[in-house]
Amino acid sequence: MKPYKINNIAGHLAKGFLNNPLTAILAFSILSLGYISLVVMPREEDPQIAVSGGSIIVPMPGASPDEINNAVLKPLERRISEIKGIKDIYSTAMHNVGMLNIQYDIGQDRESSNLKLYDKVMQNMDSLPGGAMMPLVKPFDIDIDVPIVTVAFYKKEEKGIDHIVLYKQIKDIQQDINSIEHISKTTLKGAKKPQFNVLLDLDKLSGYHISIGQVVQSIQAIAKNSPEVDLPTKENRLIVFGVKNAINDIEDLQNLIIAKYMDSLIYLKDIADVKYFYDIQNYQEAFINYQADGSPFSDTQDQVTMTISKLKGTNAVHLAESIIETLKENEEQLSKNGLGYIVTRNYGERANEAVNELVHHLVLTIAIISLILIPFLGWRESLVVTIAVPMILAATLFIAMMTDQTINRITLFAFLLSLGLIVDDAIIVIENIHRRMHLKESVHKNFDEIIIEATDEIGPSTNIATIAIMLTMIPMAFVGGMMGQFMLPIPLNVPVALAVSLFVAYVFTPYLAKKLLKHTKGHH
Repeated sequence: MKPYKINNIAGHLAKGFLNNPLTAILAFSILSLGYISLVVMPREEDPQIAVSGGSIIVPMPGASPDEINNAVLKPLERRISEIKGIKDIYSTAMHNVGMLNIQYDIGQDRESSNLKLYDKVMQNMDSLPGGAMMPLVKPFDIDIDVPIVTVAFYKKEEKGIDHIVLYKQIKDIQQDINSIEHISKTTLKGAKKPQFNVLLDLDKLSGYHISIGQVVQSIQAIAKNSPEVDLPTKENRLIVFGVKNAINDIEDLQNLIIAKYMDSLIYLKDIADVKYFYDIQNYQEAFINYQADGSPFSDTQDQVTMTISKLKGTNAVHLAESIIETLKENEEQLSKNGLGYIVTRNYGERANEAVNELVHHLVLTIAIISLILIPFLGWRESLVVTIAVPMILAATLFIAMMTDQTINRITLFAFLLSLGLIVDDAIIVIENIHRRMHLKESVHKNFDEIIIEATDEIGPSTNIATIAIMLTMIPMAFVGGMMGQFMLPIPLNVPVALAVSLFVAYVFTPYLAKKLLKHTKGHH
């Protein structure tokens, strides 16, 4: 009998790995790398979406909204629209200030776009009208701006700790959380910050012939903060500004000389009420209504919410666990000061639950496929396919980790979608081995020859069929907009899984067939 001539890559791979002692080691290594990838890969509930933009804030004291819109925002908007990659520009004109919000095209490089935006603003500084102050360019990015953990701090008893002590306690915890690796930023919402409040008496100002400008200039001489002028109160007082962390002693501010009237020095305490308190000009407040230990909901009370965001591509699960651990370390000190906290958002916990649920469904799907194959191929052949599928998924998961992808529900959905496709190659190979094993022509051939010939025989048709399916998935990678970014893990992972399924079908399926199938000769 003439020896069989191997015609394509399928037969060469089957022959090269069939009796190679390294084949088992390679299989074990692939499964191990897949498991490590599943544990180590950053976990998120949703895939990364490159949505970014920036804000341009232009102060112009004394200007009306119409003046700011016509003299500042419209000319600046025309210049910003010249930048390539700008999707939308929104303008807002208010008293004394104008703002432009810019959104970049989805997928644009954030750092490059931010640099273009800043450069364009600086190029057109000479076109700003007189009286306009230096523009503030503030970029934003959805990856680092959306919080993964939010914590609400509240007073356990309404009486006791005041707002200043509450703020300082939370500020210390915020500092501890900022020191955690991969934290991008933390913010406090509803916090009443301590400061020196100066409440001017307008009647006394008029009596001493002192203007607000004189008071502002006097305080600016000893304080680095710019004044913030607010509206008069019902008591005919005007909140001029709050000086934050610039003066050590309240007496320094009270004894500040403002002017001289009829040979007498006028001090700030003579025309204003000066107190060290929280920022009373901040009208934003946040409240909490919580339930503990099954008790009825408590009365609504003040709370301060801390938001914590992560850097792009980091593990939300591990980071959230580190944040919760830091909070527990400070729990005793908080309780001693009459404070409590509630974690109102834990993105890491949700991401972990979503990933674990999809992994569970993935295992169930593999088991179902195995049971379906038993009546048609036999339990030994079904076992070969069942072992091949986790190897394909493990190799695909490792490649995803090496290409800086995160594991999220869309990534795992891609694996679930590809399950019905990746089993085809292994089924075709094992079915052809089974068929050839029972042919009359195979009676005088040894098992190795039958396996190599069967694998080589179906190589061309299997290659074409698999490549055709891969090509149907690749165009999805070129879909634009937010939906394209959201569904990107599918075209990134399904073609890779199909390519890996060919390799596994030609290398490990023949090897497993030799180890698990029972070679019977002499019958049709």
